[in-house]
Amino acid sequence: MAKIALPRPKGSGSSKLRRHEAIAGFAFVLPWVISLLVFTAYPVLASFYYSFTQYSIVQAPKWIGLDNYVTMFTADPAFKVSVYNSAYYAFLSVPLGLLSSLGLALLLNMRVRFIGGYRTLFYLASLTPPVAGTIIFIIMFQPRGGLINGILALFGIQGPAWFTDPNWSKPGLILLSLWGVGAGSLIFLAGLKDIPAELLEAASIDGANAWQRFWRVTIPLLSPVILYNLVTGVIASFQVFTSAMVIGGTTGRPQESLLMYFIHLYRNAFRYFNMGYASALAVVLFIAVLLITLLIFRSATRWVFYEGELKS
Repeated sequence: MAKIALPRPKGSGSSKLRRHEAIAGFAFVLPWVISLLVFTAYPVLASFYYSFTQYSIVQAPKWIGLDNYVTMFTADPAFKVSVYNSAYYAFLSVPLGLLSSLGLALLLNMRVRFIGGYRTLFYLASLTPPVAGTIIFIIMFQPRGGLINGILALFGIQGPAWFTDPNWSKPGLILLSLWGVGAGSLIFLAGLKDIPAELLEAASIDGANAWQRFWRVTIPLLSPVILYNLVTGVIASFQVFTSAMVIGGTTGRPQESLLMYFIHLYRNAFRYFNMGYASALAVVLFIAVLLITLLIFRSATRWVFYEGELKS
């Protein structure tokens, strides 16, 4: 007589195994959670609290309400200068960086000999320590004897004073930001490699020239990558610090033309030890960058496309 195999009831062994697996999973995640709470969540919440206090490290925080914010918007001329300088820098450096990264990626996507070596060389520049790269640019942009003005002189152009001239210091800093476009170009290059060749071939068969294929096929399919580089570029541009600090110091010389927002925040925190006011500056910067980022994502629904949408 054949025996019928009945399903075995779930015993305590399987439930113990699941508990052990859950405990192991939590144990692996726990260091990350602790790091998130201690080094990210707590500083953010503490900064928000200290922004409503008068706090100088050596003394206990004293609650003053909105006084720091009132001082910031009504009685701090350096705040307005730093906002203007940072907005100027972001408005010009981000589009220029995107165009340079995309143009470099298109060149690195060409099928030529030693292309792997070229990609490595362009990316190595972005690995240079920021202080070292800034010092190199200071030497190159010297008003007298500098490489840049020497090249301009070959064409009969009188080079500006660059970092010693308040009218040219920010353009010089923007050119310095192009030193690290190799990292962004590799992201664009990955996006270019991900574009299906059959779409470009189909456009070519339909009679589209090189520019039409680039504008109608390549750019729409690269739009998610453009969105990523745009958001990260905007966030980084408002946090520019090292290069401006090396060139202009905490005073933003010449004539506060390089007094960026992050330098103003650093100066209040670690030079004047006014941690409460510096925290208020940090909160305002966080809100401003958050609003700009949300605005970019809101507009992305109109100009970001994906492969399936393009095919449809």
